[in-house]
Order: sequence, then C-alpha cells, then structure tokens
Amino acid sequence: MANKLEVTLTRSVIGRSQDQRDTVNALGLKKIRQSVIVEDTPAIRGMVDKVSHLVSVKDA
Repeated sequence: MANKLEVTLTRSVIGRSQDQRDTVNALGLKKIRQSVIVEDTPAIRGMVDKVSHLVSVKDA
C-alpha cells in the first residue's frame, strides 16, 4: 500500500510569489489550517519542499 501524507496549510500565501501560491493550490489547500491527504510521491515531495515554510507535513 502506498504511503500517504497529511499536508496542512499553516501560514498565509498573502505576499508570496505566484509560483508558491500555485503550488499551494495544486496541493489542494485553500484556507489556513486546512488539511489534505495526498499520495507520497516524488512530485508531491517536491511541491511540499517548495512551500515547506507555509505547510506542515505528517504521515497519514
């Protein structure tokens, strides 16, 4: 079974660059403290690394 990650938006995207906003939207996050469960793939890991200062991650 594939591993999953729980990604939570912890900081606002206001004042961030457009590519960081797009990455947060691509993860499916719209509001602060919203969480989503995503597959643990290299693409998702790269997205999370790009906005690691805005999100928190834990295994789901």
